[in-house]
Amino acid sequence: MAVIRSNRPLDWAQVAAVAAGEPLELSADARARIAAARVLVEQIVERGIRAYGVNTGVGALCDVVVSPGEQRTLSRNILMSHAVGVGAPLGAAETRAVMAAAVNNFAHGHSGIRLEVADQLVALLNADCLPEVPAFGSVGYLSHMAHIALVCIGEGYARLRGERITGRAALQRLGLEPLVLEAKEGLSLVNGTPCVTGLAALALARAERLLDWTDMVASMSFENLRGQLAAFDEDSLALRISPGLNLVGGRMRAALADSGILAAVVGQRTQDPLSMRTIPHVHGAARDVLTATADVVNRELASITDNPIVAGTPEEPRVYSQAHAVGASIALAMDSLATAIAQVAAMAERRLDRLVNPLVSGLPAFLAEPGGTCSGFMIAQYTAASLVAQNRRLALPASLDGGITSALQEDHLCHATPAALKALEIIDNAGRIVAIELLAAAQAYDLQSIDAPRAPHTGALWQRVRRVVPTYRDDRPLADDMSAAFRMIADEAPPPLPNPGKIGPRPLTSADGAATAAPATLANLAAAGHVRAAASIAVNDGQAAAHIA
Repeated sequence: MAVIRSNRPLDWAQVAAVAAGEPLELSADARARIAAARVLVEQIVERGIRAYGVNTGVGALCDVVVSPGEQRTLSRNILMSHAVGVGAPLGAAETRAVMAAAVNNFAHGHSGIRLEVADQLVALLNADCLPEVPAFGSVGYLSHMAHIALVCIGEGYARLRGERITGRAALQRLGLEPLVLEAKEGLSLVNGTPCVTGLAALALARAERLLDWTDMVASMSFENLRGQLAAFDEDSLALRISPGLNLVGGRMRAALADSGILAAVVGQRTQDPLSMRTIPHVHGAARDVLTATADVVNRELASITDNPIVAGTPEEPRVYSQAHAVGASIALAMDSLATAIAQVAAMAERRLDRLVNPLVSGLPAFLAEPGGTCSGFMIAQYTAASLVAQNRRLALPASLDGGITSALQEDHLCHATPAALKALEIIDNAGRIVAIELLAAAQAYDLQSIDAPRAPHTGALWQRVRRVVPTYRDDRPLADDMSAAFRMIADEAPPPLPNPGKIGPRPLTSADGAATAAPATLANLAAAGHVRAAASIAVNDGQAAAHIA
């Protein structure tokens, strides 16, 4: 079954589901809203009501009137002139996410495109025929959507079943005709914030899964480093008001329950180092940021972000040509999420350093075989330190970059899409850091000197790693193991925790702003490892239904 855009906007989890490969459909209500908005544009054209990008130029040319006979040319030329992206193209998931968010925006019924335009995008998406979209060169959103729209008119390039083909060839293979764009359609296709909202939804899905893994990998390191379980005492953590902190504390208690290793060292230290005893505080803070970011992204998906917006009735059409396409709030949210994930990853590297340092670990130096011929995880920690430094550079706020474009007409820029792109990069870097910690923690179990059992959950995690990679003995390139561990973290959910009901629900925010628990969305259940996601999330008549297998 498909993700259906009906009378309720998509939320971030649904956009992420489409990004992961689910099909997208427009309900009859959504199609009616799109068609009704088109009637408004036709009335604006017929009556000669001045409307930005409909019968005027764009940017600094907003006061140049465009005649009815030139409006098709204007729409086509907007795509041609705005398709200025550079660099490597977006991945398939990123492209699908942007396309899903664009269709969601049109379905609000205030853009003024024809149904044929929305249907063309949906057809490309559901055939997994994805436009080639260069990742860089945007201060906001324009170039990415322009490259997507090119394929709709038979221009640009697309990938179909791994083959790079022209936009015209892509349409031919799908039995589609190139569109001839009418008034406003060129501007509608490149305008608004779907680019950043799509990428932001993907960032949320990846960050949520990463945080679930990071909690579990941290529990392995904590056990190997013989931490004091008092750090996760429920009554103590409850004194600090943070849903994320208390959630992480519960997850750590569940993951480390019945640990013989930790039982053997109770009371041996008054305090553990901060990278161990502040796991709930740092991971929890990141989860609180994740919740706040989800709220912003859902609000953005529920908002009309075109410029101009068409409204009113065919008898009295209205045009709002102001600034709803500016993505200040989502740019700030992406910067915040990026910083939060960078901090979590930085602390993971500190735990990794403790695992490989014999001065504090109580384990063989660098988790290597005895003797001076083996380096073990010595240099893998260098890699993690390098990625932490890269994240620190990337975490500088894109939303403050500023700049001036279009002959002083656009003299304040929020850089929302670049903020989302660097958040995605930070999340990937963080996943690689946590993957190295995961390997080191598994190696530490192999070398533990305490003759006591692991916690059942951490033992299951260790076994899962060992099914993928054996104990490391400097007998193969460690980079291959690191890559395998990263793919595990990026592509799979961690094993479900025992007694998840005792941990408490994860706070999230639905598209209408109401607080919901984690089980309300399939993506959260799957990311938490509590269920295996089936093929769809459907939204019909304003009600979300998660299909779970």
